[in-house]
Amino acid sequence: MKTSIAKRVLAVAAAGLISVSAVAQDEKATSLDQLLKMVQQSKISESAEHKKREAEFRRQKSNQASLLSQAENTRASEEARSAALEEKYEAQELLVQQKRQQLDERMGSLNELFGHMTSTAGDLRANLDTSLVSAQYPGRGEFLDKLIEKMNSQTKLPTIQEIERLWYELQRETVESGKVVKFNSTVILPDGEQAEQEVVRVGNFNIVSNGKYLEMNDNHKMAELIRQPSGKYQGMASDLQAATSGFTAFGVDPTGPTGGSYLKAMIASPSIVERWHQGKIVGYIITAVGVFAVLLAIWRLIVLSGVNAKVNSQLRSSTPNTNNPLGRVLSVAEENKGVDGETLELKMEEAVLKERPAIESGLNLLKIIAMVAPLLGLLGTVTGMIITFQAITIFGAGDPKAMAGGISSALVTTVLGLCVAIPTVLLHTVVNGRAKRILHILDEQSAGIVAENAERK
Repeated sequence: MKTSIAKRVLAVAAAGLISVSAVAQDEKATSLDQLLKMVQQSKISESAEHKKREAEFRRQKSNQASLLSQAENTRASEEARSAALEEKYEAQELLVQQKRQQLDERMGSLNELFGHMTSTAGDLRANLDTSLVSAQYPGRGEFLDKLIEKMNSQTKLPTIQEIERLWYELQRETVESGKVVKFNSTVILPDGEQAEQEVVRVGNFNIVSNGKYLEMNDNHKMAELIRQPSGKYQGMASDLQAATSGFTAFGVDPTGPTGGSYLKAMIASPSIVERWHQGKIVGYIITAVGVFAVLLAIWRLIVLSGVNAKVNSQLRSSTPNTNNPLGRVLSVAEENKGVDGETLELKMEEAVLKERPAIESGLNLLKIIAMVAPLLGLLGTVTGMIITFQAITIFGAGDPKAMAGGISSALVTTVLGLCVAIPTVLLHTVVNGRAKRILHILDEQSAGIVAENAERK
């Protein structure tokens, strides 16, 4: 019983010794008396520590009161300074208004003048950004920027020299826009290299160098167009650069002063070869079929022309010659002179039928090609439209140019199919007419021979 009570006391004492000092915690109580001493020492140390903290709190409280008093004094002084500054601001605001009114009275009609000058300088600045004259005279825009900034300022006024220079720049832009001049400048080539070349400026419309058309980029640097206008225009550019006087034919872009949109649209248009490549595999097949049809038609025309010449020669001869269809038909009549009329007629019809396949060879194939070519073109168009609509499904229809370009490429095969079908139909008509003429002669001659044989009977 005594042991149980001792254990309970030890447990309660251990729970109350959580905040015991490090030395007391390292020691282990071996008896109740020793445990009691350790608890007492812990209470004494905690009491001393609490007193120390209370003294620190009192000291800080007195400091905080002093700081609060200082802050209140500072706020009062700042409020007084703020009120003084507000009074000073109001007084200066009135003074500024008086000065502005005085400035407006002294400026008088100059305000309207400066307004017109600012508008003129702004319009001229916008024109110089796209003007080809700036390629020859760079740096004019910087002066105009400074002039516009000065005229918009209420503390600065433009000088007489600056006003005169504005007028001068207007006149120079007008005069230079009507000149064809040569000057040396740096040109950016298509490979990115820069070269010093002689440049010809045609007013404010075009600039050319070494037979190539140039453009002016955003940095007022001249760069050679990657794609050049085809045909005679490059030759005209070379002739203009080589000319020293007189008149020279030259392809001028009328939209040059507004950015040269016509020239860009013209060189951006694909050539015939590029259009043909847009047809892709279906276009290549249609082209191959068309070439085959033309070659077949030419070959049949040559063959039938030779046969026709031999038939005409046979018509002028009384002796059958087996090197032509008419001669072979006449030789059959010579071999069957003694037979009756019906037998002779059958023999002659058989001879003509034997000659017909060779004469009409290739006609059916030409007719089939003329019918199939438009169908191949339609196949290519439908395939291209499917691809275009798939792209629209994925990327959307936000760019009408891309959609129109896809539809345009898809229609190329239809054009190729028609370009093959129409000449093939015409060639088939010519070849068929030549064959019909020869067959007509054979039928006519065989019928005449049968009629003569019937008369003799």
